[in-house]
Amino acid sequence: MDSADRLLLRAVGSAGWWTPVLAVAAVVGVAAELALPAALGRAVDAAVGTAPDASSDRWLLTVVGLIAVLVTTGAIADYGTGAATARSVAALRHTLVRHLFALDPRAATRRPVGDLVGRLVGQVADAGQAAPTAVRVATVLLPPLGSLVALTLIDPWLGLTFVLGVLLLGVLLRRFVADASAAVAGYQQAQGALAGRLVEALAGARTIAAAGTADREVVRVLAPVTALRAYGARTWTVLAGAATRGAVLNPLLQLAVVAVGGLSLAAGRLTPGELLAALQYAALGAGLGTVVSTLHTAVRVRAGCRRATDVLDDPVRRHGTRTLPPGPGELELRGVSVRGDDGRILLDRMDLRVPGGALLAVVGASGSGKSLLAAVAGRLRDPDTGEVRLDGVPLPELTAAALRGAVGYGFERPVLVGETVGEAVAGEADPVPLVAAAAIDDFVARLPDRYHTPLADVAMSGGERQRLGLARALRAERLLILDDATSSLDTATEYRVTRTLTAAADGRTRIVVTHRADLAARADLVAWLDGGRLRAVAPHATLSADPDYRSVFPS
Repeated sequence: MDSADRLLLRAVGSAGWWTPVLAVAAVVGVAAELALPAALGRAVDAAVGTAPDASSDRWLLTVVGLIAVLVTTGAIADYGTGAATARSVAALRHTLVRHLFALDPRAATRRPVGDLVGRLVGQVADAGQAAPTAVRVATVLLPPLGSLVALTLIDPWLGLTFVLGVLLLGVLLRRFVADASAAVAGYQQAQGALAGRLVEALAGARTIAAAGTADREVVRVLAPVTALRAYGARTWTVLAGAATRGAVLNPLLQLAVVAVGGLSLAAGRLTPGELLAALQYAALGAGLGTVVSTLHTAVRVRAGCRRATDVLDDPVRRHGTRTLPPGPGELELRGVSVRGDDGRILLDRMDLRVPGGALLAVVGASGSGKSLLAAVAGRLRDPDTGEVRLDGVPLPELTAAALRGAVGYGFERPVLVGETVGEAVAGEADPVPLVAAAAIDDFVARLPDRYHTPLADVAMSGGERQRLGLARALRAERLLILDDATSSLDTATEYRVTRTLTAAADGRTRIVVTHRADLAARADLVAWLDGGRLRAVAPHATLSADPDYRSVFPS
């Protein structure tokens, strides 16, 4: 059993008690459906006098009762299908979203955002139909089998005629599932590619407008439409072909049953009511529409599960069970190396020790590995070799809560998450001291509801967003990592922020990725990176004697 099938079983289980309810309703409905032709036939025979010992009123009441059962089971199936699908879709979406946020951030961004949204919204909705579809697949052959048995009991020649017709149907439909599966899978993949390109283009709308490349971008975004149209046409061609074969064969099968039944009636082997029942059983057993619809839905469900498992198969980042002992926040990198997806070495055997409470400035030319070092230091990325320790504890051994409580990040372009400004900054904690330290308190004071202002209603500049992100990072207890986190601030505001962050009274260990010589000068130590290697670690005054070091900073 592969991962798609396991996810399908999980989706069925997520429907809860609706799955057995749907199964019982389906079986009872099929039983009533199979009993109805026989009851109608008995009622006809009683009415025309070919069964004088039978009561037409009793059989009519039986027919009414069976119709009531069919209506009831149909209503249960309709409501239960919606309820079961809603539960399964919700469970699958929770599973997929939790998994995405448990991934290494680098792994989570390997797929286009639009493609992930398509899987979460579209394909998971298909996969969520697993429970009702499984019930329909399990019961879809009961009407043909029951009709075969009933026809055989009425007249063995009728049963033989029906078997020959059904075998011919099976031959005509033998490639339907394979063709439909390939078409649906290709359609979903092209749909995801289109969504991914559209989201990328919308994110860069200003750049596209400034460059005047809108026409070229339209062509690029819509490139998957050709494949989308081809797969869509293939899907409908397969469905139309199956429906056409059924439309031709079903009447022929019923005509054959009529002919054989008429001969049996003339020979006295059948009553008029039995002939009527035989015709209804032939129509019920040869109804191709339900089979084709069920198979097509099953194909979509499994394709949806396959698209979801493509993401769920990515390994999540594991956390340990330890918490941090008391300590000053000493950070140590031991033999850390990181490779890119192409195998190129990005950080090479890096050894670095940052004393607790120290301020470390990380400098270097573009592409030297500064941001990567910052990511490794707080476990936004795990090294390929070596280890990172905080107060003597390897970061992978910490619980997620212990790690994120100890380490905070400030980014150049932060993404603010939360319903309100206060939640975006401090979660459930007090945001006031954090906002003051990030010099954003004056901005918050101007908001209509201050910290309770909905984040979606706040218009802010890049510098204001950066300061709110910085305030959020200040929740960290031991290690604060800032990756160009003040680049959008004006000179006066940057001075206020950096004076707070560089003060020895802060007490936390601080790692600041910077291009500014004055900030490096205020640091206790400077880590100078060059081509993924740690070229030197020393105070700024010591390194400034080297002209190569001085060339790192803008003149």
